[in-house]
Amino acid sequence: MPFRCAVLDDYQNVATTIADWSPLGDRVEVVAFTEHFGTEDELALALADFDCAVTLRERVAFPASLLDRLPRLKLLIASGMRNTVIDYAAARANGVTVCGTQSSSTPPVELTWALLLGLARGLVQESTALREGGPWQSTIGADLHGRRLGLLGLGKIGSLVARVGQAFGMEVSAWSQNLGKERADEVGVRLAGSKEELLAESDFVSVHLALSDRTRGLLGPAELALLKPTAYLVNTSRAAIVDQDALLAALHEGRIAGAGLDVFDTEPLPTDHPLRTAPRLLATPHLGYVSRTNYEHYYGQTVENIQAFLTGSPVRVLGAG
Repeated sequence: MPFRCAVLDDYQNVATTIADWSPLGDRVEVVAFTEHFGTEDELALALADFDCAVTLRERVAFPASLLDRLPRLKLLIASGMRNTVIDYAAARANGVTVCGTQSSSTPPVELTWALLLGLARGLVQESTALREGGPWQSTIGADLHGRRLGLLGLGKIGSLVARVGQAFGMEVSAWSQNLGKERADEVGVRLAGSKEELLAESDFVSVHLALSDRTRGLLGPAELALLKPTAYLVNTSRAAIVDQDALLAALHEGRIAGAGLDVFDTEPLPTDHPLRTAPRLLATPHLGYVSRTNYEHYYGQTVENIQAFLTGSPVRVLGAG
């Protein structure tokens, strides 16, 4: 019986062609699923006859309750070297090896700027009007040069976003609970005195924090109320950092100029979700990491991970401690 591998959430149907799976030969049967399994019961049924599951980023949670229902599963491969929705202790208890892959920080940086620039210059509205015979020039763009970019988080992604902002001639400031002046000086940005100060003074705010108990709901009604009515908010990090209902209210009431989102509480976003019709919103379907280079790394190293596992010497093992 061949070793069976399930590739989850292959929305673009590219997982088996963007990398070379031929080294696995006839030893491995690969099945790609292009539709998302929305419930644990659906996942348990779909994965019951597989030895390996490949999951993208944190789209699918693997809690103990699911892993306990998959006695055949022996290998779980996640894209990236960090995954907060896999129960590593439960994986070990069930004899499941968890491996990761390389993941680049630059694609989410680039998407952050795509959203920010799209908002600032009204690109979707203007392009749609041009194609559909609407008004010729209906918006007045927001300038970047000389404006304040406020970054919540100054890690790998945040620091790269800062560098681009500086290239545009923006004044860049940053804040996070653990950020010190030494790190801010190293990146060449101003350390904001507080989260509230950063929100109140910024013309553009971009979120680049990891989701944790401390950052969940970090931007709620009180925080969003501090933003200027001309300010834009971009979140390509984690949806739960920004209170969704508070953001919807701010957008509908015109209390901020606009928002750019690439992450959502529920993914894929339901067709009747209020964010799909919210005004002043530029939204993309979690494309931050979706780039050719990243996918080549994800699936190319997935093949390597499977090869190594089958020889008894797994590589890039996660949660081994």
